[in-house]
Amino acid sequence: MSRSHAGPVDPARLREVLDGRWAHIRKSARERIDDKFLPVYGESGEQARDRVSRLLRELPTDLGVTAAFPVEYGGAADPGATMVGGEMLAHLDLSLMVKAGVQWGLFGGAVVALGTRRHHDAYLRDIISANLMGCFAMTETGHGSDVQQLRTTCTYDPDTQTFDLHTPHPAARKDYIGNAARDGRMAVVFAQLVTHGRSHGVHAWLVPIRDDDGAAMPGVTIGDAGPKAGLLGVDNGRLTFDHVTVPREMLLDRYGQVAPDGAYTSPIPGDTRRFFTMLGTLVRGRVAVGGAASSAAKSALTIAVRYGDARRQFAEPGAEREIVLNDYLAHQRKLLPALATTYALHFAQEELVSALHDAQTATGPVDEHRQRELESRAAGLKAAHTWHATRTIQACREACGGAGYLAENRLPALKADTDVFTTFEGDNTVLLQLVAKGLLTGYRDAFGSLDGWGRATFVAEQVREVVLERTAARSLIQRLVSAVPGRDEEVALGDRGWHLRMFEDRERHLLESAIRRLRAGSATKKDRPFDIFNDVQDHVLKTATAHIDRVALEALVAGIERTTDPAARRLLSRVCDLYALSTIESDKGWFLEHGRLTPARSKAITAMVNDLLKELRPAMVTLVDAFGIPDEWLNCAILREEPGRQEAMAAHDAELRATARASQDVLTGPEVLPAQ
Repeated sequence: MSRSHAGPVDPARLREVLDGRWAHIRKSARERIDDKFLPVYGESGEQARDRVSRLLRELPTDLGVTAAFPVEYGGAADPGATMVGGEMLAHLDLSLMVKAGVQWGLFGGAVVALGTRRHHDAYLRDIISANLMGCFAMTETGHGSDVQQLRTTCTYDPDTQTFDLHTPHPAARKDYIGNAARDGRMAVVFAQLVTHGRSHGVHAWLVPIRDDDGAAMPGVTIGDAGPKAGLLGVDNGRLTFDHVTVPREMLLDRYGQVAPDGAYTSPIPGDTRRFFTMLGTLVRGRVAVGGAASSAAKSALTIAVRYGDARRQFAEPGAEREIVLNDYLAHQRKLLPALATTYALHFAQEELVSALHDAQTATGPVDEHRQRELESRAAGLKAAHTWHATRTIQACREACGGAGYLAENRLPALKADTDVFTTFEGDNTVLLQLVAKGLLTGYRDAFGSLDGWGRATFVAEQVREVVLERTAARSLIQRLVSAVPGRDEEVALGDRGWHLRMFEDRERHLLESAIRRLRAGSATKKDRPFDIFNDVQDHVLKTATAHIDRVALEALVAGIERTTDPAARRLLSRVCDLYALSTIESDKGWFLEHGRLTPARSKAITAMVNDLLKELRPAMVTLVDAFGIPDEWLNCAILREEPGRQEAMAAHDAELRATARASQDVLTGPEVLPAQ
């Protein structure tokens, strides 16, 4: 279907829909955070740690980063505000955002989610004020993604009514732990709970690791993780425990209790189910990392697009003025599809944050299906956001040429600081397997371990038809899809229903064919469950990726639907066209192989993408301005210097041309005879 040109759009009208449900948090951050919170280029590790540690305590209280805590301890019981506050903080300094996330999201969040009233009363106020700095000690040197198999043990002794916390071998050392190397005084330590000779799976304890003077507690060995590629302001460290005595009351016992005599009880039957219930309460970490990666991508795109609108390179033959970078199709190819994807993921993130907020503030029994869907969505979007940020920041670095390699232009720090995002809070490949597993099993009540995928026979016994989950604009999306004619050749490439149907069809086909392959494998390799899943791992990962692509497209369509300004709505619609068609174009091999595209239609998609790039070219700066990142937050020298440099170059070129014309006039003017 045809659409009119996007036309001029006020970025503020776009910002209204982008800011969404927690617009007041974004507005407060823009108004309250000054330049003292900006990153400092060229710092040593110790200087960065000193600065970030000091600034953590100076963050404005209305930014939202502590809003998730209960009201009675100084919070606002508003987890959504905390997520959005973290996104805003990530625009400034990712070290500060991660430090805040460790303190209030991981450490404090674990005490809230896994502890009970006595833990809250004893510690939450000091955690919120940062008077008690803490760590989240889960990952081990030998066990990162496979948390259920952690080797650290915490064994109960009924005679002393204490636990013995122990690191049995070097691979069980707690590693990469934020706040551990310098600032942490207490840690939430995850270990295998053993009582009466039986292990009850992974649980968490509050364990002091330093005394009031900063010295390591008896039996606790603390080390520094050493130099890193980025996030210099975060003091990542290592923790080892040599038979450390932990009082029984320090067990965070919301989901598992140990009586004085050592008897173990839990409201949740089964170690596996209990483990995943515990981890499910900590889902905010993945949501926060995805949001921070999105902010980094937005900052990088803002820098590259604004620079590309000022920086000139080469002149058109016969013309005097050089061409700005953003006018080149190759440059548009680098930035505009990435910008469209950023918009789609932004709206998907907003839906996710709303779902998390509603789930964590709901009263009554937990809706387990809803919880599994939230965990799956958080895992998938975390992977999508962080991989997208890695690709986009690199493209923006290249788009800025040599200037993009200078620290003063922010892009190197964005690249270094976000690189680890693809592997912390869950390795992306493992997270996509979690997404695929949820699709394949219909969100079963109990998952097996991530590496084993449970019993191989579940494929034949429990796989059932998966109904596509929609989180927004359900009726609109169904109406658009239903209106598409049966033959794709009869549908315009810009038809929104066709875009949605293509994404749905790809996801459904991949899922059904993955099930068929798994069933075939289970029939021939019954005694080799690892081989059954390993043989189709690439297939299930692609299924998960297709699922997240579809989720992002539907979120963007829903965002357009609630946009009230007509011009902004038209522009977002063209951005949506670009996201949908560039995604199809990037995977056209699959669509061609499976008969969803003809070669002629595939070529037409590439042509239409190029047309969309030209149409959206005048709106590039508008689209990044709509992110609402204050100029000073970008902290980028080329954005301050380039316009003036270009003006000076233009003036100099004009002077040269004037001089050249004058010289030509002298050479071609009337002959002047020398005086006799």
